[in-house]
Parts: sequence; C-alpha cells; structure tokens
Amino acid sequence: MSATTATAGSVPGPAKNQKISLALGRRRHRTNLIIKALCVLATLIGLVLLASILLTLIYLGGSGLTLNVFTSVTKPPGSNGGLLNAILGTLIQTSVGTLIGTPIGLMVGTYLAEYGRHSTLANSIRFVSDVLLSAPSILIGLFIYEICVEPFGGFSGVAGCLALAVIVIPIVVRTTEDMLQLIPPSLREAAVALGAPKWKMIVLICYRAAKDGIATGVLLAVARIAGETAPLLFTSLGNSSALGSMTTPMSSLPVTIYQYAGSAFQDWVQLAWVGALLITIGVLATNILARFALRGGR
Repeated sequence: MSATTATAGSVPGPAKNQKISLALGRRRHRTNLIIKALCVLATLIGLVLLASILLTLIYLGGSGLTLNVFTSVTKPPGSNGGLLNAILGTLIQTSVGTLIGTPIGLMVGTYLAEYGRHSTLANSIRFVSDVLLSAPSILIGLFIYEICVEPFGGFSGVAGCLALAVIVIPIVVRTTEDMLQLIPPSLREAAVALGAPKWKMIVLICYRAAKDGIATGVLLAVARIAGETAPLLFTSLGNSSALGSMTTPMSSLPVTIYQYAGSAFQDWVQLAWVGALLITIGVLATNILARFALRGGR
C-alpha cells in the first residue's frame, strides 16, 4: 500500500471517535434548530407588523372612504372636503418623476455595467449614485428649490416632478447595474459571435434577461416617491384649491397627510387616514399589476 493512502485509524479529527462524532452531530442539530427558530420568529414579527399597519389603515381610513373623497377638492374644516386635487397631483408628479428618472437611471446603469466597468469615471458615477441613494430626501428638495423654485419665483408642479425624478435615478441605476452584471457572459458571447453589435446585444439580450429585476427597481422607486413629503414641501408645496397647471403649486397626498394628520379638526384627521390608505392601495396595486404583466410576457 502506498504511503499516501490513508487508513481509517489515521484519519485525523473526531471521525475516528464515535462519541465525539455524535456529540458534534447533536450540537449542530441544536444550532440548526435555534437559527431556524430565530428566522421563523423574525419572519412572524415582520408579518405581524405589516398586518397591523394594513389593518390600522383599513380600520381608520376605510370608514372615511366615500365618493366625496374622489369628487371634491380639499376644503376648510367642516366643509365636507375631499382629496381630488391631492390624488391628481400625486398621480401626475409620481408619473412624470418616474418617466423622467427611469430612462436616465437605466442608461447610467447600462453604462456602468456594460461600458464603464471599473474605469475612473464609472467609479466616480457609482460613488455619486450611492451618495444620492442614501441622502435624505429633504436635501434633494432643498437642491431643487435652489435651482428651480427660487430662480423662477415660485413653487410649481414641475419642481416637484424634478425632485422626485432625482430620487428615482439612483435606485434605478443601482438595480440596473446589479441585474446586468448577473447575466452570464455566455449570453453576451453568443450574441457577439452571431455578429450582433454591442448595442443590439444589450437591448435584445441583456435587457430581456434582466427585465424582471429592472422592473422591480422601478417599482421600488415608485413606492418610495409616492410617499415622499419633504422634497415636495420645498418644490410643489401644495394647493388647497382645484388642480392648476404644472407651473403653479400642486397638491399631493403626502403633503396633505402631513398637514391634516396633526390638525385639531376630526374631519381633516379622517382625510389624512384616507390619504394614507389610498397611497398604500395604489402602491400595492401597482406592484401586483406589474408582476402579472411581467409574468404574462414570458
């Protein structure tokens, strides 16, 4: 027998001692059960907190959800006002902000993943994107205030859309880059081997393979900006009358909730709960519809 051939008695460690092996097995089993129990407990805590939030919104906001909420604008206390202008303002600013920020974030993320890679410019862009991703939204509102509100002499819906777009961009950049980097190199090599130019390889191969992840990033961005209050206080401010043009102050649900939640008037507090419920329903419905749309496209 070769000198390098190991025998059962020469195997190091606890394998040659049955008692030690059984003790180690029991300890690993206990450790596994403890970790599994902690994971289940953390999941239950998260589910309970989420369910409590949803039930609270349904209980306090559902009682005030009437047709008048969707047909009347915000009015003084006791005037039976609604949230029509706030709903329309949120839909417009969220939609326009997403439409502005998503293409920019998609192009920047594509550059970082496919062209820039680890160049100095790409690393600089990545650093700035990460800073924006973690920056408080009120700073973004102050930035847009300095470049769009103060120079033009007033608050406007356009400024609110730009502030929300700035919030969307880094989220889409990070998601797009991460999803494109997960695509196997063999897919790119196959497209290039067939003679496809790089831009066509990215559009027809990479985007299709990463569409679910990119769509998830866009939905995360929509969910965040739909409830943003701080940047809108410095940009679109709010409007208690009928919805005006994009160049005038524009109402929104987050700002209305902020103003009404601390009010001493019960009807305004009730409208604040209704507004919070509407934002939650809107974000959930958008996510569900997007998931079904992506699943149906496969």
